[in-house]
Amino acid sequence: MEKAHSLLLNEEVCGQLGEHQKAQFIFEWLSFLKKLLPAADRADIKHNQKRLVEQLMVVLIGSPGPPTRQLLAQCLSLLYRLGDPFSASLAVDKCNDIILSKDDSPSFLPTRLAAITCLGAIYEQLGRLLGNTFTVAVGNLLKMMKNAESQGRYEIMLSIEKILRGLGVSAVPCHRDIYKAARFCLTDRSMSVRCAAARCLLELQREAVFLWTSELENVATLCFRAFEGSNYNVRVMVSKFLGTVLAAAIVPRQATAPKESVKRTSFAEAMELLSGGFLRGGASFLRASGDMLKGTSSVSKDIRVGISQACVVLVSCLGSEWLEANFPALVAQVLELASHPRTTQTASDSACSRRCVSFILRATLGTMLGPKAQVAAAKELCSLVGKQKKALDAPVSDCSMETRLNVADVAASQHTLVCVLQELGSLVQGLGSSADSLLQEPSAGALDTVTSVLLHPSASVRLAAAWCLRCFAVALPAHLSMLVDRCGERLNALRGSSEAVAGYSAAIAALLGAVQHCPLGVPHAKGKVVLSLAEELLRSATQNSRLSIHRTQGGWLLLSALMTLGGAVVVHHLPRVLLLWKCAFPLSVQELHTERSRGDAFTWHVALEARAGALCAMKSFFLYCRDLVNEEVIDRLHTPLACAVALLTQFPALIRSYGNQIKNVATTFRWRLYEVLTLIPPKTYEESFGTLLKQLVSDLTVVENSVSSGLMLLLPFCHPNDMSVLGPPVQDTDHLFLEEQLHHGSSVGVGSLECDPFTICKKSLDVPVPLPAACPVGIAAAQLFGVIFPHIGASRSIQILEQFSECLKQLKGPRQQSPQIHVVSAFCCALKHLGCSPNVLVSEHVCRLGLGLLLRALESSDDLLRCTAAEGLARLVQVANDSAFSVSTMQISFEKLKTARDAMSRMGHALALGTLYRYMGGIGSPQHLSACLGILFTLSQDSSSPEVQMWALHSLSLVIDLAGPMYHAHVEPTFTLVLRMLLTVPPAHVEVLQSLGRCLSALITALGPDLQGEGPLLSALRTSCLVGCAVMRESHDCLVQAQAITSLQQLHMFAPRHVNVANLVPCLCTGLKTWYSVLFVNMCSSYLSLRKAAVACLRQLTQREAVEVSDYAVTVAKELPRRDSTVLDVTIKERGLEGALFILLDQEMDPQLRQDIQEILGHMLSSVTVARLSHWLKLCKDVLSVSADFAATLRADVNEREDEKEQADDDSIFTCKSESSSPFINLRCSTRAFAAECVCRIISQCENGDPAHFHMALAQERRLQDSTTEQDFLVLHLADLICMAFMAATDHNSQLRMSGLHTLLVIIRKFAAVPEPEFPGHVILEQYQANVGAALRPAFSADTPPDVTAKACQVCSAWISSGVVSDLGDLRRVHHLLTSSLIRVQAAKEVPCQQYNESTTTMETLAVLKAWAEVRAHTPPGPSTVEESVGAGLTGDGLLKLVQADLPTLSRLWLAALQDYALLTLPQEYAHWLPAAGGAFYTAETVDSARPHYCSAWAPILHATALWLKSTGFIVVDDGPANLSRPVTPTSMGQSTSLASIQSPEDVNTDRLHLILGITMEFLCSPHSDAQMEDIISCLHALQSLLDVPWPRSKISNDQALSVELLSVLHRLIVTRESASIQLAVLELVHQVVCAAQEHVKEKRHSAEVDDGAAEKETLPEFGEGRDTGGLVPGKSLVFGALQLCLCILVRKLPQLSPKLMGSVPGHSMQPQPLSHSDCTLVSAALSILSDLPSVCSPEGSISILPSVLYLVIGVLWELVRQEPEALLSALLSVALQVLRVLLSSPMAHAEKSQHAWAHLLRCALSTLLDFWDSEEVHSGVNEVSLLTAVTIFLLSASAKVTTVSSLQTRCIAKFKGCLQSKDPVVVSRTYQLLQSLFQSAAADVSVPFVQALGGTLVEHLQAAEKRQPRSTDEVQAVLEGVRALEALVSAAEEEHRAQLTAVLLPILISFLLDENALSLASLPALTLHKCALQDLMRIGPQHSSIFKAIMASSPSLKARLQSAVKVNQESVKARSALGQPHCKTSPSIQLKTNFL
Repeated sequence: MEKAHSLLLNEEVCGQLGEHQKAQFIFEWLSFLKKLLPAADRADIKHNQKRLVEQLMVVLIGSPGPPTRQLLAQCLSLLYRLGDPFSASLAVDKCNDIILSKDDSPSFLPTRLAAITCLGAIYEQLGRLLGNTFTVAVGNLLKMMKNAESQGRYEIMLSIEKILRGLGVSAVPCHRDIYKAARFCLTDRSMSVRCAAARCLLELQREAVFLWTSELENVATLCFRAFEGSNYNVRVMVSKFLGTVLAAAIVPRQATAPKESVKRTSFAEAMELLSGGFLRGGASFLRASGDMLKGTSSVSKDIRVGISQACVVLVSCLGSEWLEANFPALVAQVLELASHPRTTQTASDSACSRRCVSFILRATLGTMLGPKAQVAAAKELCSLVGKQKKALDAPVSDCSMETRLNVADVAASQHTLVCVLQELGSLVQGLGSSADSLLQEPSAGALDTVTSVLLHPSASVRLAAAWCLRCFAVALPAHLSMLVDRCGERLNALRGSSEAVAGYSAAIAALLGAVQHCPLGVPHAKGKVVLSLAEELLRSATQNSRLSIHRTQGGWLLLSALMTLGGAVVVHHLPRVLLLWKCAFPLSVQELHTERSRGDAFTWHVALEARAGALCAMKSFFLYCRDLVNEEVIDRLHTPLACAVALLTQFPALIRSYGNQIKNVATTFRWRLYEVLTLIPPKTYEESFGTLLKQLVSDLTVVENSVSSGLMLLLPFCHPNDMSVLGPPVQDTDHLFLEEQLHHGSSVGVGSLECDPFTICKKSLDVPVPLPAACPVGIAAAQLFGVIFPHIGASRSIQILEQFSECLKQLKGPRQQSPQIHVVSAFCCALKHLGCSPNVLVSEHVCRLGLGLLLRALESSDDLLRCTAAEGLARLVQVANDSAFSVSTMQISFEKLKTARDAMSRMGHALALGTLYRYMGGIGSPQHLSACLGILFTLSQDSSSPEVQMWALHSLSLVIDLAGPMYHAHVEPTFTLVLRMLLTVPPAHVEVLQSLGRCLSALITALGPDLQGEGPLLSALRTSCLVGCAVMRESHDCLVQAQAITSLQQLHMFAPRHVNVANLVPCLCTGLKTWYSVLFVNMCSSYLSLRKAAVACLRQLTQREAVEVSDYAVTVAKELPRRDSTVLDVTIKERGLEGALFILLDQEMDPQLRQDIQEILGHMLSSVTVARLSHWLKLCKDVLSVSADFAATLRADVNEREDEKEQADDDSIFTCKSESSSPFINLRCSTRAFAAECVCRIISQCENGDPAHFHMALAQERRLQDSTTEQDFLVLHLADLICMAFMAATDHNSQLRMSGLHTLLVIIRKFAAVPEPEFPGHVILEQYQANVGAALRPAFSADTPPDVTAKACQVCSAWISSGVVSDLGDLRRVHHLLTSSLIRVQAAKEVPCQQYNESTTTMETLAVLKAWAEVRAHTPPGPSTVEESVGAGLTGDGLLKLVQADLPTLSRLWLAALQDYALLTLPQEYAHWLPAAGGAFYTAETVDSARPHYCSAWAPILHATALWLKSTGFIVVDDGPANLSRPVTPTSMGQSTSLASIQSPEDVNTDRLHLILGITMEFLCSPHSDAQMEDIISCLHALQSLLDVPWPRSKISNDQALSVELLSVLHRLIVTRESASIQLAVLELVHQVVCAAQEHVKEKRHSAEVDDGAAEKETLPEFGEGRDTGGLVPGKSLVFGALQLCLCILVRKLPQLSPKLMGSVPGHSMQPQPLSHSDCTLVSAALSILSDLPSVCSPEGSISILPSVLYLVIGVLWELVRQEPEALLSALLSVALQVLRVLLSSPMAHAEKSQHAWAHLLRCALSTLLDFWDSEEVHSGVNEVSLLTAVTIFLLSASAKVTTVSSLQTRCIAKFKGCLQSKDPVVVSRTYQLLQSLFQSAAADVSVPFVQALGGTLVEHLQAAEKRQPRSTDEVQAVLEGVRALEALVSAAEEEHRAQLTAVLLPILISFLLDENALSLASLPALTLHKCALQDLMRIGPQHSSIFKAIMASSPSLKARLQSAVKVNQESVKARSALGQPHCKTSPSIQLKTNFL
C-alpha cells in the first residue's frame, strides 16, 4: 500500500491487482490524496491537475463503493479549489450527463451515485465560482429523484445539502423546488432518507426565510408526520430541524423582505404549533376532529416523543438568557400538555405525556439554567403547586353546586402537579445545599407547599409530593430529621383521613429512603418513632373499615422503609418486627384453611394487602439487613412463609367468588411472595416446592401475560455483546428518559410511582417508574423458577419441561409469544443458577427437552428472544458438560443453516454458532472453527438480506473472540472479507456496518501485540486495520464512527508506533462528524455512545501523549469554519482542550463518562502542569469563580480590627466579580469541586519538581536570570491559590466547601515554611492571616454540617501549628474558633443532636479534640532561658499559652476518647466488654458508624495525652474523682461517684499508663500495611514522652515482660517500615528503654549496698540480666531484644557485617556503599545502644553479650575506615570510637567475676582489629589514623591484662612505627598526638614498651626534620606535634633520665632556628617553624636552666644560632613598637565559634 502514497495514481501497480485489492488500493490512494492536496504546492497541483482529473474520472465511472465515492468527491472538489477552478464546469457537466443517463442497470447505479456525490462536493467547495450552473444541477437531481430508489434519494438529499452549504444565499431561486422535494423525502419509508431530508432542510432554513414565516405551520405538520413510525435517528434529526425553524421564527436571524410583511411569531404561537401536534399528531383537521368526536386518540408515542425533543431544541436555540427571562411562560405552556384531556384518556397516554413534559422541563430548567436561575425556577414551581392546591381547596370549602370538586378537575390537576413536583424535586436535588436559600425565604414556603399536597385526593400526586420531599432531604440533610418529625406529627393528628394516612406514610417512607444518600444520617431514635407509627397504623387498621386499606398499606410501607436504615438500626427493633410478621399470617397452615369460610371480599382484600405488605417488608429486610439474617430469623419466618405459599392454592376459588377485586391484590401478593423466596435459601421452603412449581408453571404459561413484561424479562438474560446488535442502545442516549418508553414494545416505559409505592424508599436518585403488578409478577416468577429448578429432582424437572413444551405446541401465532418469552427466560435463569452449582448433575433427558425449547425460540421473529435463546444454548452446553452434546447441538445449527431459507431461522442459528462455546473456554477444535467460518462467510455475503448479514457478521466476531490464537490462520481471509464488505455495503445498512466494525475490533484483539511485529504480512494486516477504520470514519452513522474510534484505540494500544497521534486526534476532531455537529470539538453529539468512545480514546492517548493531544486539539479547533464554531470550539481555542473538558464534565450526567473526563484531566495535569502552570491555575480559577451568588478574590486587609467587626470586615473584603469573558457559565458545584481538587494536584505535582516552586526568593531570582524562557513558579501564584481556596471554602455548597477547606489545608502545609524575602524573619503566608480566618469562620456557624466543621478544625490546627503567625493576638481569632467548638462539643451530650445521626456528634467531637491535640503535639517544650523565650516567639511559649488554659478540660476529654478507642478496637469476642450505655462520645446504637471516626483521630490525641502526662509528671491534680473507666466527660459530668469506685493516684496513673501502652502496642502490632506513617510517629513520640518521666520509666523497667514485648514490637516495626524517621524514633525509644533498665539495675544495686550496709563487700552485686549463669533467653531478655534490633539496623545499613549476606567475613568483602546522612544517624544511635547494654547485665550476662557487641562495633569501625573520608563519616567514626572507649572502660571489665573473660575477649577484639589492618585488602584509602586511634583507645582504656600481652604490644608498636613512616604529614601528625596521649596517660607497663620502641624513632624523625626543611603547613604541624610528643616523653620520664632527654630536646629545637641571612629568604613554613621553635625554647629554657646553660656552653654553634634568633626577634619587636603597629596575628572580624561543648 506504500505505492499508493503518491500524487498521481500508480496505474501500473493498480492494473496488476485483483478486483478487491484494486478497490482497496484506490481507496488508500484517495485517502492519501485527501491529506496531500492541502499541503502540496499549488504549482504542482495545477501542473498535474489535468492528469489527476482524468484518473479521478476513471475511478468515478468504475462503479466505486460508498466510502470510495465519498473520498473521490472530496478529492475532486479539493483539487478544483486548490488548483484551477475554471475547468470544474467540465466535471459538473460530466456528472450531469451521468445523472441523466438512461442506463438503469444495477451495475450503473454506483457510478450514478458517485456522480451525485461529486456534484454536491464540487458545489460545496466552489460555490458561486460555478455561476448559475447550479440551477441545472439541482434540476437534474430533483428530476432524478422522482424515479430513484432509496439509495438514490438518500444521496441526492445529501448532495443538495452540500450545494446549499456552498452557495449560501445564491441558491434562493431553487429553495422552493428543493423544499417541495424534501417534503416528500421527510416522510419516506426509508429512515435514512428521512434523516438526509432533515439535514437538507436544516441547511435550507439558514437562507430560506419562507420556512419560518409563511410555511411555518406546514413545516410543523410535515415534521409531525415525519415523527410517525420513525426511529431514534430520525427523531433526533427532525426535532433538531423543527426546533431550529421555530427558534428562527421567534428570533429571526435576518430581516424578512418588506413586501412580505410577515408577522413575527411569538413563543406562545410556536408552542401552540407544537401543542397541536402533541394533541392531534400529524393528522389533518378533519381526521383529528373525527377522532375527537369518537373519543379516541390517534397520536402515536413517536410523535409526542419527537415533539418533546423539538421543544428542547427550540429552547436551546433561544439560549439560556432567554430561558432565564421566560421560563414561567415555558412552564405554563408545557404543563398544559400534561393536563389536556386528549393526553390523559388512558393510563398509558397519561404516563407518556407526563414523561414528555418532565423531559422538557428537565432538559431546559435542569440543564440550561444556572444555580441562581434554578432557585428562581423552583420558586415559580412552588407557586404553581400552591395555585393548583388552592384551586382544589376552594371547591371543598365552598358548598355551592357550581364549584363542587369533580373528577375532571382532580384528573386535570393531578398530572400537572406530578410533573411540577417531580421537576421541583429534581431541581432541588441538583442544587444540593445551594437550595437552602429556597427554604430560608418565607415567601416561597417550599416545604409547607409541598407538604400540603400530601393530602391531595390523587395517589400519584401524593407520591410525587413525597418524592419531592425526599429530594429536599437529599439536597439539605439538615432538614431530614425535622421533616420526619413533622410528617409523623401530622400523621398522628390526621389519622382519620385516608389521604393523610397514605400521603404522610409515603412521605416518611421517602424520607427514610433519603437517608441512604445522606452520610450524616438521622438520629437513631427516629427508627423507634417510625416503628411505633407503623405499629399504631397496623393496630388501628381494623377499627375503621374506610381506612383499613390505607392504614395497612401505610404501616407496612413504613416498615419497609425502616429496613433501609440498615441492620445497625433494625437490630434493636427486630423482635417487634418479627412479631408483626407473625401476626400478619395465620399461626399455622391448618388455621389458614379455616379462613376461607370467614370474611367477605373486603375482608380478604384487606388481609391480602396486609400480607403483601408484610412480604414487601420482608424483602426489604433481606436486601438491606443481610447481616441480621441467620438461621434463627429464618426459622421464625418459616411459618409465615409456609402459610403464604399455602395461600396460593386458595386464590382460584377466591377469584371465582369475589372477582377482579381479589384478582389484582392476589397478583400483587404472588409478586411479593416470589421476590421474598428468591432472596432466601431454597432449602428453607423445600417442602413447598410442589405448590410453588404448580403456581409458577401457571404464571409462566398463562396467555394473558403482557408481552412487554416478557420483553423486559429477556433483557437481563441477553449477553451485552448480543444486545449491541439490536439497535442503538437506549442506555447510551441523552434521551433515555423519553426513548425507553418506545423501546421494545409500546407498553414498556409507562410505569409510574403509584404502581408500586414501596419503591419510593429505594436507593435510586431518579424517580422510580415501576410497572403495574401484572408485569413484574412474570419477572419474579421466572427468577424464582430459576432459583428453585437446581434443587428439584430429575423426574420433576423432566415433567415441568415437558409441560412447557406441550403448552407452547398448543399455542399458535401471537398467543404463543408471551408464554414462550416467559418460559425461555425462566429456563435461562435456571441454567444460569445451574452453572453456578457445579455439584448438580443434569440428566440427558433434561438437556434434550431444554434444547427443544431453545431451538424453537431460536427461530422466533423477536430479536430479543433469539438472543436469549442463543445465550440459553451456551449455558445449556456449559451445564451438560458433554462434548458429544456440544457437537450434536452445533451440528443441528449446521444442518438448519444449510436447508433453511427463512431469514429468522438463519439469523437465530447463525447467532448460535457464535455463542455456543461462550462458557466452555472457547473453541478448541480447528475443524469446528473451519466449519463455522465457512458457513458464516457465506451468510455474511448474502446481500439480499441485510439482517442475515448483520447477525452472521456478529456471530463471526464472537467466533473470533472465542477462537483466540487458533484464529491466526484465518485472519487474512477474514480481513479480506471485512474490507470488501466495508467498501461495498450501502451506507443505509448501518447495522451491517456496525457488525463489520465489531469484526474488525475482534480481529485487532485476536492479533494483539503481534501487530507490533515486522514483515510483509503483518504490515499488510496493519494497513488493513487502518483502512477499515478509515472507511468507518467516513460513515454518517454515529455508532459506526464510535466503532471506528474503538478500533483505532485498540490498534494504538497494541501497536502505538504504527498509529500516528497527529492523525488520530484530528480523526477524533474532524473525522467524527455527526449529522449536525463535530463531536470532538463540539462535544455535543446526541449519541452518548459516541461521546463515550471519543472520551475513552482520549483517555488512553493522554496517558502517554497528553501534550501532543492538547496541541492537536487546539490546532484542529482553529481550523474549523466559523459557521461551525460553538461555545466549546471557542473554549478550545482560548483555554485549550482542558477548558472544553471542564465544560463537558459539567454537562455530562453519565458516571462512567464523567470519570473518564476526570482521568483525562488528571493525565494532562500530570504531564503539562509545570510547563503550563499559569494556564492551569487561570483555568481552575475561572471554574471556581463561577458562582450563583458571588465570585471571590482576595484583597487582604491585615490591619487590626475590632473583634465585634471581624465578621463584617472579613466578608466585605472578599467581593469582586469574575471576568465576564470567561467561557464558564453556570457550572455545577461538583465541577467546581473537581477544579479545587485539581488545584491540590497542581501543588502536589510542583512539589516533585523544581524547589523554586516553594521558595519565593529563589523563584524571583530565577525569573530575573532567565527572563527569556518565561519560567513560572507556583509560589508566585500564592495569592491566586489562596483566592481559589477561599472561594470554594465560603461557598454555599457543602461539597465545594469541603474541597475548599482541603485546598486551604494543603496550601498551609506546603507554604508554611516559605520565607518572605522582603521581610526577613517572616513567612510569606503571614500576609494572608485575615483571609484564612475569613475562610474558616463560616465553617463554625451553628447551621454548618458537622463534616464541614470537622474539616475546618483540621485546617485550624494546621494553621496554628504551622508557626506562620508571629503575633499571639493575630492568632487568637482562629484560636477562638477552636475554643468555641470545644465548648460546643462539651454541650452536645447534654443536648443530643436533633438533625443528624449521633455518630456525627462523635465525628465533630473527635475532630475538635484531634485539632487541639495536633496543636499541643506541635507545641515544643518551653524555652529554658529568657533569651530563648524572646527568640522563640509564638512557636514556643506563646503557643503553649494558647493551649494551657484548656488543658484540664482537654486532658479529661482526651483520656475519655482514648478509652473509647481502646474498647472499640477490641476483637469481636470481647464485644461484651463494651459499655451497654455507650462510651464517652458514642452511643451503643452507633458503635459501627463511630468506629471509623475514632480510627482517624486517636493518634494525635494519644500523643497530646502523653505530652500532657509528661508535663504533669504523672501527678494527679484532678479535684474530682479520677475514674478512668468513666472519666469526667460530657457523658458523666454531674454524676455522683461512690467512694468504693474512687481510685488512688497510683492506680489512676497505672491505668493511664496501661491505656496508652495498650493502644500503642496494639496499633504497632497490627498487620495493616496501610497504617499511616503519621500515626506510627505519633505512637513512638508518645512512648518517648512517657519514658521521659521517671515514674512511667520505673514502671516499665520493673516489668521485664513489658519491656521485652515493647522491644519485640519495635523490632517488627524496624523490619516492616523503611522510613528513616520511624527507624530513628524507634532507636531513640529503645535507647530510653535501655536507659530505664540501667536505672533500674543501678537502683537495685544501690539498694542492696545500702541494705547490706557493708561497703567492703562486693561492689557489684549480681543484678541485671544473666544473673549467675549469664544466659539470655530470646523472647524474655531485654538485652537480647535490644541487641537483635541494633543488629537489624546495622546489617541493613552495613550488610558487610553479615557473612551470610556477603558470603565472607567482615573486612574481606566487596567495597562498601556510601552512607547517607540518615544512615549515619541510625548507625550512631544503634552503636550508642550497644554501648549501654553491658551495664544492664550481670557480670556473667555481660560476658554473654560482649562478643556480639565487640563484633558489631569493630565491624562498623572497620567498614567506616574503608570508605572515603567525609564529614558525615567523621562524625560517625567519632561515635564508634567513643562507643569503643565506653565498652573498654566498663565496670564489668574490672568486676571480679568477669574481668578475666572480659580481658580475653578484649584481647581478641584488639587482635581482630589488627588482623583487619594487616589483611591483604588494605589499601591507601583506609583511614589509618582512625584505626590507630582505636588501637590507642585500647591501650589507654583497657586493663593491663589486655594491653600488656607481648604479641599484641609488638603489633601495636609496629602500627605506630608504620604510621610514623607515612608520607602523609597529617597521618604523622596524628600519630605524634596519639603517642603524646600514650606517654602522658597510659600506665607504666603500657607506655614503657612504647617509649623504648618509639622514643629513638621519634628523636630521629625530629632530627631529620632540619635537613628536610618542611615545605607545607601540614609538615610543619607534624614536626610541632613531634616536639609535643617529645616534651610529653620528657615529662613522663623518671627524674634521673629527664635531664638526658631534655638535652636531646633542646638541640632539636635550636636546630629549627634560622640565621639572620636565611631568615629573610625563608619560606612561610620555615618561618613558622622558626617562630614556634623560638617560643618553645623561651618557654622550656627557664624550666631547665641548668641543662640549658650546659648545652649552650658545650656547643658554641648552637649558642650562636640561638643568640642570633633572639637578637633578630628583639629588633623586630622594637621596629613594630616604633611604628605603632604592634605585631600580632591578624584575625577575621567575625569570630566563629568552634567549641560547642
